[in-house]
Amino acid sequence: MRDSFDVIVVGAGLAGLVAATELADAHKRVLILEQEPEQSLGGQAFWSLGGLFFVNSPEQRRMGIRDSHALALGDWLGTAGFDRDVDRWPRRWAEAYVDFAGSEKRAWLHAMGMRWFPVVGWAERGGFLATGPGNSVPRFHITWGTGPGVVAPFEQRVREAVARGRVELRFRHRVTGLTTTGGAFDGVTGEVLVPSQAPRGHASSRETAGEFTLRAQAVIVTTGGIGGNHDLVRAAWPQRLGTPPKKLLSGVPAHVDGLMLGITEAAGASRVNGDRMWHYTEGIENWNPIWARHGIRILPGPSSLWLDATGRRLPVPYFPGFDTLGTLEHIMSTGHEYTWFVLTQKIIEKEFALSGSEQNPDLTGKSVREVLKRALPGAPGPVEALKRHGVDFVVEPELGGLVKGMNALTGEGLIDEARLRSEIEARDREIANTYTKDLQVTAIRGARNYIGDKLVRTAAPHRLLDPKAGPLIAVRLNILTRKSLGGLETDLEGRVLAPAPTSDGGEQRGEPLPGLYAAGEAAGFGGGGMHGYRSLEGTFLGGCLFSGRTAGRAAARATA
Repeated sequence: MRDSFDVIVVGAGLAGLVAATELADAHKRVLILEQEPEQSLGGQAFWSLGGLFFVNSPEQRRMGIRDSHALALGDWLGTAGFDRDVDRWPRRWAEAYVDFAGSEKRAWLHAMGMRWFPVVGWAERGGFLATGPGNSVPRFHITWGTGPGVVAPFEQRVREAVARGRVELRFRHRVTGLTTTGGAFDGVTGEVLVPSQAPRGHASSRETAGEFTLRAQAVIVTTGGIGGNHDLVRAAWPQRLGTPPKKLLSGVPAHVDGLMLGITEAAGASRVNGDRMWHYTEGIENWNPIWARHGIRILPGPSSLWLDATGRRLPVPYFPGFDTLGTLEHIMSTGHEYTWFVLTQKIIEKEFALSGSEQNPDLTGKSVREVLKRALPGAPGPVEALKRHGVDFVVEPELGGLVKGMNALTGEGLIDEARLRSEIEARDREIANTYTKDLQVTAIRGARNYIGDKLVRTAAPHRLLDPKAGPLIAVRLNILTRKSLGGLETDLEGRVLAPAPTSDGGEQRGEPLPGLYAAGEAAGFGGGGMHGYRSLEGTFLGGCLFSGRTAGRAAARATA
């Protein structure tokens, strides 16, 4: 085996695979190092729903959606809320990414065989003014094949490059250090871990079997964020979000541990915006877990009544699917870490989707027949399984029994039946007319003006206490770790920057570290945080694709 390469890519997730394919296409000799076993190739992307953010796509136009670069960029900047000196590069990455999403991104992926579900989803709807956070129009395109369908063409290209001798894959190689010569990064050191047959997503052994030192003209760090390391999540938890939760569910496997971020920062890299994180507020415990503390996110339609732990409705505009970060901030101000959805069987059948490739076997398996079954009566199979077996669900025919079940589940007795009944009855009275003062009911009716929501995502407005819509369902919702929005600071070529000693006129003056690049979540998906404080969704996989491609191409140009 060689011990010297043109470029070493640390991490075999989506961003690393994309970077490696670009390098191989440029006839570079590439080594990919990955601490997990081969069966985990593709990293976190494999477990995703495969959502991608496109602007003015054919799928949008076929659904009657009028999107534009100006509208998308306005939404992005209003959502990101860039307000720091270190947001110089993140903002430039955001602008470049929106350009990419509205131009060559879809054609580039389409040429590799990727296709998308015809109904475009509407995530992060905002609920504020036009200049505030959220998507003005639906932009969430689910890849046919979900996350594995996004990973597959890049895995195929890497394996073809392996066969040609351009790429070498070494699994169970954990990088623990970066080497430099004359101020330029030129390699890595680390530990060889013992072989592991742990299935994808399961924890693998950290027992070591040896050490290694490897050389290259450049190193690209693509090792993800900190979502699987709850100690780091709590340490980075910002004061503006209150006290970190005592209970956290994990939306990512344990190997998403932030180790390489600390190593790269210790080697002289600038790491910024670590307090910006993307954690979901609709997490439920997986009754059939793959990794420790495995949580699943409910992707809700707009109709469920969202209550705090004491049974009070969350304030406007914190409706299901509208503003993840704002909702999280409100929840953490209540003195409780969990909330509730209260809904009907009619709502769960049409509005509940679950995030994750394994929770959507019809889409992941590319089965048209199984997807069409979603139009039949009843909740999708994985949703029904969670309703039956999940510890966070309470199902009762009438409200009194539901409240007893809710209080029994938490052991706190915080829900008062009379008060909750009054809240629901007031909401139900607003259903009688097509106009209302209840802004959630207005939002439900507005959602159904979009044909995609009317067809598959938003139930017809009805009274929650209507027995014909029952039974009643309550779902306890937990905080679920997911993504790091900050990361290693990079310029528009993916070059990692040194910390800026001073700030001049609001612009950071950190210089690129020769030979060191970063991409994907490790780089905050570009620049050290191109999402700012919030995400528009469908932008994490896309960020891996764009930053991996950028860093791979830049490293190819820079190496002899």
